[in-house]
This record gives sequence, structure tokens and C-alpha cells, in this order.
Amino acid sequence: MTFIPVLRPCGRVVLFLLAAVLCMGAVQAAEPLSAATHTVPDTMAQRMQACTLCHGKEGRATQSGYFPRIAGKPAGYLYHQLLHFREGRRQNAGMTALLDPLSDAYLRDIAEHFAVLDLPYPPPQASTAAPAELARGQALARHGDAQRNIPACVACHGQALTGVQPAIPGLLGLPRDYLIGQLGAWQTGLRHAHAPDCMAQIAQAMTAADVSAVSHWLAAQALPANTHPAPPASRPLPLRCGAALEAAQ
Repeated sequence: MTFIPVLRPCGRVVLFLLAAVLCMGAVQAAEPLSAATHTVPDTMAQRMQACTLCHGKEGRATQSGYFPRIAGKPAGYLYHQLLHFREGRRQNAGMTALLDPLSDAYLRDIAEHFAVLDLPYPPPQASTAAPAELARGQALARHGDAQRNIPACVACHGQALTGVQPAIPGLLGLPRDYLIGQLGAWQTGLRHAHAPDCMAQIAQAMTAADVSAVSHWLAAQALPANTHPAPPASRPLPLRCGAALEAAQ
């Protein structure tokens, strides 16, 4: 059994932006231009409002169970996810529509803008899972399952699970539904990374119960005092992984 993610395309963002542009044009047409005409500051924070409509104020996440926090993620990770959305390796019609006209250089600017934001995390998500399920999730996250070739989450995402520079994301502070959805996307082929796609390999070795358990456990964990991604790892990853190739690009 696999978990099929319930994708919620952010198409309403595109409609909102188009409506905003039309309304702005109508107001400007109705009012004569003057020295007092309001101008919008051309800053990255202003430009990124299209992102924060879904991802929350300054990218720190909304109450929605699907949209992830992007503030503070490694810039290399954010940049390559933007590329994946633009080029179809990740499926979300709204994201693709927003990113399709943007250059690689501008996508790097977006990634670097969110990567340097150092914002507090909300309290962890309360879990409704049974203690046995949480214990199973903790075992997978901390130790993996060698018999099924499932490495521990900490082996790639860092001992604190806050990510590793330059391109491996943290797993804490993410909604449970988002974690389930992304593991399901890798299982069903809706999400891809550069080959070798190690996360697809791991997800496809997991059962539905594994996905539920590890997602419940991760979402319920408090963040450590230091929430920043760890420095680049000195040891090789447990699997050959396209993320390492991405980081070198």
C-alpha cells in the first residue's frame, strides 16, 4: 500500500496576483498621477509576497497542514526545489505557473532570501498517534531498518534533524500532512530528484504504516536550541544521492 498525496495546487495565488494587478491598474487609471502617488518598494520581501501567501508570513509556514516552512532551509535545497517545480520534477500547477518565467539567477535570489531568515518556530504539532506508532516512527528516524535498506533519517538530515548544508533540508517543524504527502509523492513517482533519487528509493521501501509513524513522530518533535542546518557532513551518505550532485552544481 502506498500513500498518495492530496495535492492542493496553489492556483489561487495566481488568480490573486492577477486580480491585484488588475485592481491596481484600475485605481491608477481612475486617479491622476501626482507626486504623492504611492509606489511599492522594490525589495525581495515585497516580491516574495506571492510565496508567503501560501508559505506564511516571511516563509515561516501557515496553519495549513500542507504548505511547508521555507524560512531557514539551506539555499542549495531551496534553489533546486524551485528548479524541480519549474521543470516538472515536482508537481504543483500553481508553483510551476509562478516559476516558469523566472531565470535561474532569480531563483537563486529567491532561495538565498529565504535561507537567511532566522525566525522562531511554532510549538510542535500535537500527535494523535498511539504510543506504539510514535515509538516505531522514532526508531525509523533514529535507527532506520537495515533489513529493508531504509537508512535512519538522521544519517542524511543531521543528528538534530535540522538539515545539513548545503542542500539537505531539516525535517522538524514541518506539518504531518506535508511529510505524509511528500513521502507519498516519492512512492508514486509524483516527485523526483536528480538521479540517483535516493529519497524515492527509501520511500518505496516503506510501508503505509512506516510513513504514518515517522511523519507523526517528526511533526511532534520540538526544535533544538540551535535550529540551523548542520555544517557539511564529513562522512558519505548511506546511499548514493542526487542531492549531493545538486549541491555541487
